[in-house]
Formats: sequence, C-alpha cells, structure tokens
Amino acid sequence: MTAELWRRLAAEAIGTALLVIFGAGSFVAALAVGKGQLGYAAIGIIGLSFAFVIAAAVYVFGPVSGAHINPAVTIALAAIRRFPWREVVPYVVAQLGGALGGGLLVNVIFGSSALTANVSGGTVVQPGHTYLQAGVAEALGTALLLFTIMALAVDARAPTGWAGLVIGLVVACEIMVIGPISNGSVNPARTFGPYAATAVFGGHTPWQEFWLYWVGPVIGAVVAAAAYVFVAQPRPFTPPPGRTPEAE
Repeated sequence: MTAELWRRLAAEAIGTALLVIFGAGSFVAALAVGKGQLGYAAIGIIGLSFAFVIAAAVYVFGPVSGAHINPAVTIALAAIRRFPWREVVPYVVAQLGGALGGGLLVNVIFGSSALTANVSGGTVVQPGHTYLQAGVAEALGTALLLFTIMALAVDARAPTGWAGLVIGLVVACEIMVIGPISNGSVNPARTFGPYAATAVFGGHTPWQEFWLYWVGPVIGAVVAAAAYVFVAQPRPFTPPPGRTPEAE
C-alpha cells in the first residue's frame, strides 16, 4: 500500500474513533445522568452530539480520505463506481479498528458504568420491536444519509462548505426518529466498536443482533446511492480523494 493510502486509512480510523467516543459516548453519558433511563429529550441531545462530531470529522478528514467513517458508505460508493473496490477492505478494516479503539476509550473514560449502559453505548433492537422493523428502520435511515452524502459531498453541483453540517444534522434526524426502534446506528462500525469493547471488558454483547446492523445499512446505502446516480445522470460528479477527473 502507498503512503497516501496509509494516510487515508489513518484518517478513517481516527475519524471513526472520534465518532464512537463522542457519539456513542454521549449515549453512555445520557444513561449515566438519567440513572439508566432515557427520555425523548435525551435522544435529541444524543442526536446533536452525533451531528457535531460527524460535522467535525467531515471537515477535518474529508479532504484526506473522504471521511466515510462508515463501512456502508464505503461499500455504497464502490457499488456505484465512485470508490475502488480494491480499497474497500482496507477502509472497512480501518473503520472497524478505529471504532474498537473508540469503544475501548469510552470504557476507560466511564469505567464499569459503560458496560451496563446499553453495551458501552452500542445499538440493540428495542423491546417491543421486531428485527424486521429495526432492519427497515436502519435501511431507511442509511438511505437518507446516502442521499445527503451524494448530494452534498459527491455531486459537483453541491454548494461548498455545507456537507459536514448537513450530513451531521441528518444523522441527528434519523436518531430522533429510529432511535427508539434500533438505537439509530446506520453505521456497522458505530455498532461494532461498543460491542467489541464491551466483550473485551467482560460485558454481555448481543452479537446475535450484529448482522442486522450490517444488512440494513448496507442495503439502504447501496439502493440510495444507485437511485441518486439514476436521478442525477448525466450530471458531473466530483472525483474521490486522491484521484483526478481524468482518472475516472
């Protein structure tokens, strides 16, 4: 791998770690303050925490790696030929590694309370809801995210400077809507980090639900990206990080 790719992988790992620390970490903090209970206002605060850290990651790491910080985003962009398939595995490994690092730091910061706080701020299907409901919710939430990414970070017609803010707010929006159903992951790495960290520290991890947080987001992301390309063609697209329009 080239030095340039290593820099992009480092950006993905750090960005995803920050997402877990300040996104999933806000979940742990809210449960700690609420003594194990979350009201709808707390879900809104968690959504805003995700919004701010995602916006920061996009502005800081976007020029370096594209700031995917989400395996579903990477896979979707590869599916529509906006990202090379040969780099999908390195990107996803970097994202999962960063998420694990972030999850471990959440446990270091909050101590034993993190293990009992919804698997270190992880995502689980909420009582009263089925896997089908949660999977559809995750697919729809990720579809909204990809429509926004395509429009504001990939499409050359996008207004400059707005991508990070709007993408972050869209994630906050989906958390407020589907959070009560699936905890609003829309990101396999965001789910993996707290799960793996909880397992490392000896807590109970609901691995039997992990597949859902891959299938739902990846399907939603790929369908939305393909739909955007179909609607937007033949409009120009901006090249992915490290590439020129001539190379496309």
